[in-house]
Amino acid sequence: MTSGNLTDTEQAVLDEIEEQDVDFLRLQFTDILGTVKNVSMPARQAEKAFTEGIYFDGSSIEGFVRIQESDMRLKPDPDTFAVLPWRQKEESAAARMICDVYDTSTGEPFEGDPRRVLKNALDRAEEMGYKVNAAPEPEFFLFEEDEDGRATTKTNDAGGYFDLAPKDLASDVRRDIIYGLEEMGFEVEASHHEVA
Repeated sequence: MTSGNLTDTEQAVLDEIEEQDVDFLRLQFTDILGTVKNVSMPARQAEKAFTEGIYFDGSSIEGFVRIQESDMRLKPDPDTFAVLPWRQKEESAAARMICDVYDTSTGEPFEGDPRRVLKNALDRAEEMGYKVNAAPEPEFFLFEEDEDGRATTKTNDAGGYFDLAPKDLASDVRRDIIYGLEEMGFEVEASHHEVA
């Protein structure tokens, strides 16, 4: 898996794919509503993804383009490569990379790509002398399952803000989420029970 057309970072990703026995890649981007979109591909296609990109129909993505402008291209950002920890336990691993979206008619980054919009905002802030610090605060519910394994509308506990066991029944779940995020390179500040 070597080519003279790759950056050092891209080559390092190809090397890690081999070392970690990654067989599938999830190439991710978001629509304008912030919904994560994903295309899976065999890891052996990673070099092609770096050199040519992956083409897709942008008119099928909420808020991107009209049908006559539909050809778009994903270019994976090798700096976002991360092996998915929950897939390492199987026979082979899977990894993800976040992509930039390109307009194939111009070859330029797509101005409607939320990642491009964020990069532009960060560049403008830096030009103005500001340093931007941002972080997500994901909040979610855990629901009980019925006898067929389907989610119900009944939450798994009645805990509230910062509650501790026995009211908080999800501390082990949050711990496992933190371990997984840290394995992917995220820095986690804290975890606690929330209130809805």
